Formats: sequence, structure tokens, C-alpha cells
Amino acid sequence: MGAIGFDNDKYLAMQSEQIRKRIDQFGGKLYLEFGGKLFDDYHASRVLPGFAPDSKMCMLQQLKDDVEVVIVINAADIESNKIRGDYGITYDEDVLRLIDTFRELGLYVGSVVLTRYNGQPAADAFLKRLTNLGIKNYRHYPIAGYPSNVAHIVSEEGLGKNDYIETSRSLVVITAPGPGSGKMATCLSQLYHDHNRGVKAGYAKFETFPIWNLPLKHPVNLAYEAATADLNDVDMIDPFHLAAYGETAINYNRDVEIFPVLSAIFQCIQGSCPYQSPTDMGVNMAGNCIIDDDICCEASRNEILRRYFAACVDLYKGTGDESQVQKLDLLMNQAGVSPESSPVVMAARKKAAETGSPAGALLLPDGSVVTGKTSETLGAASALILNALKALGGIDDQFDLISAHVLEPICQLKTQHLRHHNPRLHPDEVLLALAISALTNPMAALAQDQLDKLRGSDAHFSVIINEEDENLLRRLNINVSCEPHYENKRLFHK
Repeated sequence: MGAIGFDNDKYLAMQSEQIRKRIDQFGGKLYLEFGGKLFDDYHASRVLPGFAPDSKMCMLQQLKDDVEVVIVINAADIESNKIRGDYGITYDEDVLRLIDTFRELGLYVGSVVLTRYNGQPAADAFLKRLTNLGIKNYRHYPIAGYPSNVAHIVSEEGLGKNDYIETSRSLVVITAPGPGSGKMATCLSQLYHDHNRGVKAGYAKFETFPIWNLPLKHPVNLAYEAATADLNDVDMIDPFHLAAYGETAINYNRDVEIFPVLSAIFQCIQGSCPYQSPTDMGVNMAGNCIIDDDICCEASRNEILRRYFAACVDLYKGTGDESQVQKLDLLMNQAGVSPESSPVVMAARKKAAETGSPAGALLLPDGSVVTGKTSETLGAASALILNALKALGGIDDQFDLISAHVLEPICQLKTQHLRHHNPRLHPDEVLLALAISALTNPMAALAQDQLDKLRGSDAHFSVIINEEDENLLRRLNINVSCEPHYENKRLFHK
């Protein structure tokens, strides 16, 4: 929905060409470390309207005959049963999910590597499981003094202890379920072993953000800082790039801090470092594909505001950190955005004040705002969706999309038979009722046809909404934010 600020087709073409050039630069083999999300990159699609969430996968599919995927997982994460917050599954289960997804897209998964392996029982069990599933697997070990003790790292007792990953294609994509998995160390290990075997190979990094050829305080780059507030990443001018070329480029603190060590490791392995700066290592072409900077700036400001509300909600729930809220408050000031500048925030607050009950507001493609209030049968999220569908379909507000004869029995079923305390319908229940009503009610059918037009819209609520409601709205690709408090004073909210 809405205006486009990013040329996705141009991006796919430029990105594929840049990677091919980097493969050729190193004599035909490249280890490409993939940072961020390979699938469903909704952050990028929110701050760069027009960027398709599956762009990276589409790009790899254009190169699929040359691509081999290696998935890296930290053995300690298996042992600690680490969970992916967005999917609610453990990292080892996510490895299997990733393999299935890659295969469904026609991409070859060569193997799985367990990094920092130290005989952990859970890691051994996972290795056995991979073997039983017919998936090649390798072990990489903790290296004393990594990453600062270069002499020890680049030795048979350092990188030389690691298993050598047998690969067969020119572009080896190194990816992982999450951060801290050891992707870069895996690439360095392969370069060490390849060099000893007389194989020419190189390393590059594919990270969408920060965008190196946008200004330091550009809203798109500020939105990246907002997204990584929990990691305390900081965008900064790349001093190595400035010194080498006299040009300003943007990178982030962790890559800048590690670059001198990386350069020294490259020199030990290959005799020289192929890069003059951490920015040189990247292959990101996203900044060249922005076609309307104003649209991307506005989208990024909205993203920063959403991240701020999310951090405030986490802090209120006791799962967040005051420092994250403070950092996001600073980023809002730098980007020139505030809650009061958002039409949906102000509309939701106003509706809640008028009705004395939880309310929500949603921004439509034409720039107008619709609201929804809590009633006896509908929660604020459910009412908001129905009102938005009415507005998109040009349906007069006086018409009921779902008859009371349909709503009331469902509410009674919930309270009398399913033992729910709250009779109000959730959005998923409302959409099912709408689908049934559409069989006999042309207005309901018209409203249902508008659902795809909600994609990419912004919604805000005057209270923290039910987790099920929020998940449903996200599945509709509605960007959700909430005020940091609950509707009532109960201690348990689910």
C-alpha cells in the first residue's frame, strides 16, 4: 500500500551483478556472510517502501546454479535451548526450518556447521540427528584469544583445528538462525584451509543496514539503530574508508572495531588484505535503488516511532531496559519525530478519551484515518478492522457487515461453553464471521475483498492489545504499535 520509494527490480539486478563481480575478483570462489534476515525482511520493506521482504532470496535464486548454502549454529545456543523470538522455536529447530525453506526455493544446502563446539551433550545429539537426516555436518572449536591473538588464530592450533567444510560451488552463502552464531569465524576458517590447499577464495559481507552511501543521520540509518537498540549498535563514519579514499562511508561500530584484526588475519592467511576498509567488504547496493528519498525518510521516521512504543511496552512488562527507551527517545529527536506527530497515535488517544474505553486508529492509503472502539461484542482491534474495510469499500457506516444474529451466538459460545470471561470477538473470529456473512451479504463480500489493501498500513492502540490480536494484525501485514499500559489492573494478561 502507499507510495513507493525503492526500486526492487533495480536492486535485484544490481545486487546480483555486484556479487558476481566479487566472485570474479577472488578467482572464482566467494564466501559471502549474510547478516540480518534472509527471509521475510519486513524491517527493510517498512523503511524502504517497495523493497520486497523476500528480495534477498529472489536475488539468490537468480544465482542459484552457483549458490551453496552453509548454515552455522553456535553449539552453546543449542545447549542453552536459545529461542528465536519471532518464531518461538529453538535455534536448532530453526536450522531444520531454514534447510526446508532453502530447498523449497531450489537452493542447495551443502552442510551445517556447529561453532564453538566443546562436546556439549545437546550439540552431540543435534549432530547425530543431522547425520540421521542425511545432512553433512562439521565442527568448529573455541579458539583461545579470538579475535585478538592473531598469531594463535592463524595456526594449526587455531583455525587449523576446525573441520574443513567441503563445498562444490563458487558462491558459498554463510547464514545462521541469529546473531552471535560465528558466521565470520566460519568464513575465516575456510579461507585458512583453502589457502593451505592452494584454493583461491575470498570473503565478502552482505548486510543491508546501515546503508553505507547514505548520510550518517539519514532516517533510514537511524531506523537501523532503532532496530538494534538492544544490541547497542551505533552508526558511524568508517575512518578506514575515509583515510583510504577520502570519501565518507557509513558503517557500524562492531565492524569498524574488528576491522584491524580482520586485516591482520587476512595478511597472515593470504599475505595481504584485499580490503582497505570494513565498508569495502560489503556488497550492498540498496542505497543506489532509492527512487524517492522523501518517502523512505517518512517511512523510517514511522519505524523509529514504532520501535520506541515497542520498547516502552517491553519496559512496562518488565522485559525491557530503560536504556533502550532512552536511546530510542534520542533517535526520535534526531529524526524529528514524536508521538504527537503521528496521526494514528493522536486519533487513537482521542477516541479512547471520548469513549472511556480502549480504542485504535489506522491510516488508510488515501491518508485518512479510521478509528475503532471497544463495544460489548467487539474489541478495539476487531472494530478497527471492520471500520477500515468499510471505508476502503465505500460502505456506509450505518450498514452492519456482520448481523447481530451471527455475532451474539458466537459471543455466547465463548462465555457459556468455552469458559471465556470476555465475550468480545478477536479479529480472527470476526474475519471468520465476515467470511460466513459474505455468502449471503454482498456488503460483507465487498468488505472482505478489501483485506489486501490493509497491507503495510499503520495502526496504533490506546492500550496493549491481546497477543493473539497483534499476531493476526501482523499476519495481515499491518504495522502495530500500542501505548504502554493495559486496559485493566490485572496482574496476568494473556
